[in-house]
Amino acid sequence: MSQTIAPPPTVKLGTDYVGQPTNRVEGPAKVSGAAHYAADYPVADLWYGYVVNSPITKGRITRIDTAPVLALPGVKQIFTHENVPALASLDKSYQDVIAPNGSPFRPLHAPDILFNLQPVALVVADTFELARYAASVLEIDYETADFNTDLEQGQHAGFTPPKDSVFTPPASYGHFGQAFAQATHRHSGEYRHQAQHHNPMELFATTVQWLGEGRKMKIYDKTQGVYNVQEYLCNVFGLEKADAQVITAYMGGGFGSGLRPQHQVFLATLAALELQHSVRLTLTRDQMFSMGNRPGVIQHLQLGTDEWGHLTALQHTAVSETSRFENYADNVVPTSGVLYNCDNVSLQHQIVPLDLYTPQSMRAPGAASGEFALEVAIDEMAYQAGRDPLEFRLLNYAERDKAENKPFSSKRLRECYHEGAARFGWEQRTPEPRSMRDGHLLVGWGVGTGMWEAKQQPVKAKARLSSEGHLTVSSASTDIGTGTYTIMTQMAAQTLGLPIEDVTLVLGDTSLPQAPIQGGSWMSASLGTAVQNTCQALGKKVLALAQQQADSPLAGLAFEDVQFVDGVMRANDDLSRQVAIREVLAASGPVALEAEGGAKPDAARQAQYSCHSHNAVFAEVKVDEELGVVHVTRVVNAVAAGRIMNPKTARSQILGSVVWGIGMALMEETVTDHHFGRYVNHNYGEYHVPVNADIHTIDVIFVEENDDVVSPIGVKGIGEVGMLGVTAAVANAIYHATGKRVRELPITMDKLL
Repeated sequence: MSQTIAPPPTVKLGTDYVGQPTNRVEGPAKVSGAAHYAADYPVADLWYGYVVNSPITKGRITRIDTAPVLALPGVKQIFTHENVPALASLDKSYQDVIAPNGSPFRPLHAPDILFNLQPVALVVADTFELARYAASVLEIDYETADFNTDLEQGQHAGFTPPKDSVFTPPASYGHFGQAFAQATHRHSGEYRHQAQHHNPMELFATTVQWLGEGRKMKIYDKTQGVYNVQEYLCNVFGLEKADAQVITAYMGGGFGSGLRPQHQVFLATLAALELQHSVRLTLTRDQMFSMGNRPGVIQHLQLGTDEWGHLTALQHTAVSETSRFENYADNVVPTSGVLYNCDNVSLQHQIVPLDLYTPQSMRAPGAASGEFALEVAIDEMAYQAGRDPLEFRLLNYAERDKAENKPFSSKRLRECYHEGAARFGWEQRTPEPRSMRDGHLLVGWGVGTGMWEAKQQPVKAKARLSSEGHLTVSSASTDIGTGTYTIMTQMAAQTLGLPIEDVTLVLGDTSLPQAPIQGGSWMSASLGTAVQNTCQALGKKVLALAQQQADSPLAGLAFEDVQFVDGVMRANDDLSRQVAIREVLAASGPVALEAEGGAKPDAARQAQYSCHSHNAVFAEVKVDEELGVVHVTRVVNAVAAGRIMNPKTARSQILGSVVWGIGMALMEETVTDHHFGRYVNHNYGEYHVPVNADIHTIDVIFVEENDDVVSPIGVKGIGEVGMLGVTAAVANAIYHATGKRVRELPITMDKLL
């Protein structure tokens, strides 16, 4: 595995932790139960909430009979649209920090029912069991109305949404129509998948601790952005930020579902404020299907090549679902204008309002859908042009982003292809479908490509060095399970040259320096740079203290002339001129040193480049021809994502990404009964995801790459890109094995028989 990457010159080297396969520093807390999640915090005298969901899809509430339920001993209150108090901003025009432009849904706002499983009431009782029982016997009458939840039926009513915080309308270039008509080889295909849901293991929950001092609360929430939730709650309830401290120390998976404040945090905070009491609200697994998903998408691709297989024309159109009350669109098609070298590209994306809840970002949003379709279409085009699928991709390799007419900040996708193919043994592949067997099983080999935008976001951090030499670094960023605690501890320890056990990272609290949501694969580059900058600022203070001592061996040296290694500061040009950091602190008295800092992207420089992470995925499948059962027996995922801060946690991210890609290819699908407008498999039993028996050999390669345009520390991001290419590689391998091309996900056995 080639992953030892020299840092850029701007990084001040300390003890060599960054780049090493370090164990998770939060691992012992997680496996011992010491790590508290949103529904775990030990808060005294808790009351419990339980949500009542609408059984109809569209209509209105005509009657709610709360009296019998309120009479039950221990039931504290039932919140509905009839008794919700006047709030600072409950109107539909309020915008979430991470919401697209539109009219976000507000629970208990009105009697109108806009989607199935809509929250219509909150029961609060002194025990969870009583709250659940009371919710089950609460009588609510409804008046139904006609609805449509079927994208197939509604797709001709689509429209192109405007640009917003999430969606960027794609740009076309060249003359697709003319080029496609003149192409020697042409391909047209439709590709689709239904809605998919995140299903993180930890249920969404909020524990509101009422502090009894005015309106002060501690709000333990499951979210990917504590400042995001705090700003939302302060706007809605008219709170001061000092009254609403939001905490997410640990998170049991988010995958985008925690980017927006979900309705349980609104309901729990509402109940705590009105009852002036601590309240905990945990959603059930079924209720987790009422809070957003990857939207269903129908896509069409047309590709044309010349006689040698060079792409001359490419058209990619998509239509996806959104709610009636909010415009949401993933960026499904833009990759098709960047990933391959083609002079004539036509891109279009429309959305269709349906009687559903608003979709939301789900791991690799947009790209997971769009790059699946593109990479299967590329595979089909390669066969038509008489080229090996890998050879075809290399033949049409893009050296420049033609959509924006910019060079790439870095791009080692070609090396991903070569290293991945060598590890996989691609040269042994026979090209004809159904030409490879293992006994009675058909064997297929497929390849897919992934690309994800690489960004850096503004982040702040604080560093504190105690008189005993223990470093504490803090920022409001969350760790959603990706290893942020560990890699930031590595960065802090390296920057100040301290033993890693002498460093503590504190995250996920609005009392800490501000950080953005953790999503989009930008946190490593963003927070990593901020931690380095802040620790360097602290290092300058330590050096200044050392130079104040009599006969200091570091007298007269600038910060750039000193390195922090193994607990000492020493001169670059004379390593014998050194002093121990703890000795400096001890001589300076019991006062701790502190520094605040941060980092923000170099927007002017980044605007000159197209910045992305890339990967190439090779998959082997074995298919039982008589049963249609598919086993993904081998996957090689070669990733170029800048400097790898910790190959162990990074590999773990890629392994999870591959598992998800396999699930998307073969299993994941939220099935809607359009007669009722209701998801029929909203549980773990029937929403299928891979289990251990489904997963075999996964090999991860990190291709050497460094990119100081995306971030000064050379880091890009891997959370999203590792999934991309996997689904298409599996689909393409199934075609190679069986000779049957399936363009609709998931590829289940009924589609192969």
